[in-house]
Amino acid sequence: MTSQIKTMFLLALLSGIIIFLGGALGGRYGVIVAFGLALLMNVGSYWYSDKIVLSMYRAREAAPEEAPYLHRIVEELSARAGIPKPRVCIVPEDAPNAFATGRDPQHAVVAATEGILRLLTPEQLRGVIAHEIGHIVNRDILIQTIAGVMGSAIVTLANIFQFTAIFGGSRNEEGGSSPLASLALALLAPIAAGLIQMAISRSREYLADDTGAGLCGRPQDLAGALARLGEYSGRIPMRAGNPSTEQMFIVTPLFLSGGMAGLFSTHPPLEERIARLMSMARR
Repeated sequence: MTSQIKTMFLLALLSGIIIFLGGALGGRYGVIVAFGLALLMNVGSYWYSDKIVLSMYRAREAAPEEAPYLHRIVEELSARAGIPKPRVCIVPEDAPNAFATGRDPQHAVVAATEGILRLLTPEQLRGVIAHEIGHIVNRDILIQTIAGVMGSAIVTLANIFQFTAIFGGSRNEEGGSSPLASLALALLAPIAAGLIQMAISRSREYLADDTGAGLCGRPQDLAGALARLGEYSGRIPMRAGNPSTEQMFIVTPLFLSGGMAGLFSTHPPLEERIARLMSMARR
């Protein structure tokens, strides 16, 4: 199953949770109201996502003379991808990382930390930028926004469900679910939605790796960059790290030590990503 099909399937699962919760609460009217509220909460963050995230990380736009190589590879790879050249920003962080933001290719931004510019070789940096251009080409920001809208709708419905479970003791007599079952559903639904959103993010990371490898023409450079980033990202924490933006970065800026923690990571294991890229290089 391709990454695109997996993403559509996972978005459908999120839709199914919304429909199920809405129906349990009171039919289609409950779904419409809750989804409308979530849409209003998320539409602002969609239109202004680039400004919000760049401000959060104190990113500043870099002039071509300040970062000539970075501008050159962004221009080259975006031309190869057939999109307008994104704005180029630098994040004042020692932690080596990079991300792309913006609602579509016409309003895109590629941001790199000061740490990643110092750490990687020119070839490895080119692989990282190709990965980020891949996110822009694949419209991952739009997909993540849709998933966020659905996730927020599920949380809203679950909160209403929890309230009615605690204070609406007559539901069981009317043929609805028992308060205990309603409370369990209210607690489990947001967890399920969160896991699905993480799975969507992981699927998009794989797709961006594939697209980036094709754009730069050397999958081994991106694989080498991921190995080096994995080695250093755990040592140098990101001061402005925020869990809500974790999925935007090429490697997670949060420290997760495998096991159950890995289950809740928005990124696939680095070892798997590197192995896939090296397999592409050998072919």
